[in-house]
Amino acid sequence: MAIDPICGMPVDAASAPSARRGDEVAHFCSDFCRREYLRRTAGRGAVFREVRASRRIAYFSMEIAVDPRIPTYAGGLGVLAGDTLRSCADLRVPIVGVTLVHRHGYFEQELTPQGGQEERPASWSPEALAQPMEQVVAVEVEGRSVTVRAWKRDVFGYGGYVVPVLFLDTDLPENSPPDRRISDSLYGGDDATRLAQEIVLGIGGVRLLRACGYDGVQMFHLNEGHAALAALELLREQNQDRKGDWDFLGTREHCVFTTHTPVAAGHDQFDYGLVHKVLGEPLPTEAMTMVAGRERLNMTLLALNLSHYVNGVARSHGEMSEHLYPGRSIGHITNGVHSASWVCESFAALFDRHVPGWHDDPAMLRKAVSIPAAEVWEAHAAAKARLFAEIARLTGRTLSADAMTVGFARRSTAYKRADLVFRDVERLRALGRGRLQLVFAGKAHPRDEGGKALIRHIFEMAARLGNDVPVVYLPDYGLDLARLLVSGVDLWLNTPLRPLEASGTSGMKAAHNGVPSLSVLDGWWLEGCIEGVTGWAIGADQHALSEPAPEPEADSADAVALYAKLESKVLPAFAERERWTPVMQHAIALNASYFNTHRMVQQYVTNAYLA
Repeated sequence: MAIDPICGMPVDAASAPSARRGDEVAHFCSDFCRREYLRRTAGRGAVFREVRASRRIAYFSMEIAVDPRIPTYAGGLGVLAGDTLRSCADLRVPIVGVTLVHRHGYFEQELTPQGGQEERPASWSPEALAQPMEQVVAVEVEGRSVTVRAWKRDVFGYGGYVVPVLFLDTDLPENSPPDRRISDSLYGGDDATRLAQEIVLGIGGVRLLRACGYDGVQMFHLNEGHAALAALELLREQNQDRKGDWDFLGTREHCVFTTHTPVAAGHDQFDYGLVHKVLGEPLPTEAMTMVAGRERLNMTLLALNLSHYVNGVARSHGEMSEHLYPGRSIGHITNGVHSASWVCESFAALFDRHVPGWHDDPAMLRKAVSIPAAEVWEAHAAAKARLFAEIARLTGRTLSADAMTVGFARRSTAYKRADLVFRDVERLRALGRGRLQLVFAGKAHPRDEGGKALIRHIFEMAARLGNDVPVVYLPDYGLDLARLLVSGVDLWLNTPLRPLEASGTSGMKAAHNGVPSLSVLDGWWLEGCIEGVTGWAIGADQHALSEPAPEPEADSADAVALYAKLESKVLPAFAERERWTPVMQHAIALNASYFNTHRMVQQYVTNAYLA
C-alpha cells in the first residue's frame, strides 16, 4: 500500500488519484490531497525518499499535535510542538520528532447542561494513520524488560520536504498487560505510570532512533522536562566504558532544553524511592543527586544540568526561569505559531492576492498594512460566519453578526482565570447589553477540580446574563475548533494571573487572522502589545520577576481594568469600522509577521542547534 504524502493515510495505488513530479508518482486518498500536493509542490522538487542518516536533530516531546485525527496532545505544548515540526519541514531543517503514541489520547470532553465536564477516551488507531517501523528496543521498567516499537507519521513541508515523527508504543504481545498500557493515555495514571512513560520517551526514544537508522542525530532537543531521561541515556551511552568517570560536559554538547513552566510546582519531580523502583540506578547516588536534585528527581533540573543551551519561551519567562534556578544561564526564544496552519481560508486567499510568498516567509505579512481595509473586513466576515454556523450546530444558539464577539479558549485551570470577565456581572451586563457576546472553550484536566468548577461557573454566569450578553461554551476544544475560534471572533481575551503565563500562543493565532488581543501583560503579550495599535492591555506592566499579588486583590484590580478598557477603548473602536480595521491590519503586520514558528525555528537553529 502507498501512503498519502499529505495526510499519511494508506491508499490503494491502483485506484487512487495520483500526481507526478519529475520521475516520482505520488498517490493520494482523495482529490483534495492531490490538489493540495500540487499546490505545495508547484515549481519545486518534492522529496519523498527519507535518508534517515541525514537527520541531525531529534525533537523529543511528550505531546505533538500533527493532525486533528491524532489526539496525542492536551494543549499548548503539543500544538507548539506540531507547529515547530511543520516549520522545520517548510524550512528543510533535518530533524526527526519523537513522542508517545497515546492510543487513548488525552480525552474527549462532553458538557452537561450545567457545565459539568465528562470525559471519554479519545482513541485513535496508529495502524490506520501511521506507518509501522520494524525495529524494536527494550527498556527496563521496575526491573522488567519492556519492548518498545514506533509508528512513523510524516509531516510534509510546503516544498515537499519530509519531517518524520516517531510515535513510541508499548502495546505489543510480548509485554505484560500493565506494560502494554504504558503508552495508552497522555498524562494519565499515577507517578509510577508517568515515570514509566518518561522512560519510554527518553530512554526508549534514543534507543529507537539508533535502531531505526537515525545515526546522524547529533543534537537532542528536550521540549520540557518530560524528555529529560533522553539526556541520561546519552550520558550512559557515552560513558559505558569509563567506569564511573562520567563525562557530563560531553553529554551537554548534544542537548538543548526548552522549559515551558514558570512555577516550580509545575515541574515533574519524583521521590527517589519511586525512581529506584521504576527506573533503577542509572547513575551512582552521588552523581544522580548532583545533576537531578538532592531531595527528589527534578526532571527540569536534570535537563538544565545536561544541556548546553537552555531557553524559556518568552523574554519574561527566561527571566523568571533564571529566578527559579539561580546561577543558571537561561535565554529565551519566544514562541510562535505555524502561519499557514492557522490562517483561515478567507485570509489565506486575501494574503495570496496581496502578499504572495507569505507561506514561505511569514515575515512578509508586515505588508498587511497596505491591504485595503474593506477586503480585510470582508475576509473577517467570512470567518465569523463559519464560526457562527459551528456554534449553532454545537449549541443551538444564534449569535448576532453585529455584536462584538469575544473569544477565550485555553486549558481550564485556576491561574488562567477564564471567569475573570464575570467578576462584576452587573457591570458586564450594563456595558455589554446588546453589543457584546462571549465564546468560551477549553478542557480541564480530569483531576483538576478547580478547572472543572471554572467551567460550571461560566455556565452559571451564562444563565444569569441570558440574552443581555450571550455566552456560549463550546465542547471538546481541539485543533479544528481552535482554527474556527481564532479566526471568527472579533477580539481575543486572555487573563492569566501575572507572572504565571510562560508565553501563550492563542493570541498569536488570532493575530494571524486580524483578530487583536485584549490581554494581561504577561508572556508573549509583553512583547507583542502596542497599545491601541495591535490590541489592548489589561492593567499595568509588571516586571516578570515580581511576585503575583494575592489572588482576590489581583482579580479585583484586573477585573476593574478589564471593564474600563472594554468600555472606554475597545467597544467604541469596534463601533467605528474605520478605527477597528487598522488595529486588525497592525495585528497581522506587527504580530503575525514576527510571532511565527518560521522565525522561532530559525532562532533555534542559529542559537541552539549550531551553537
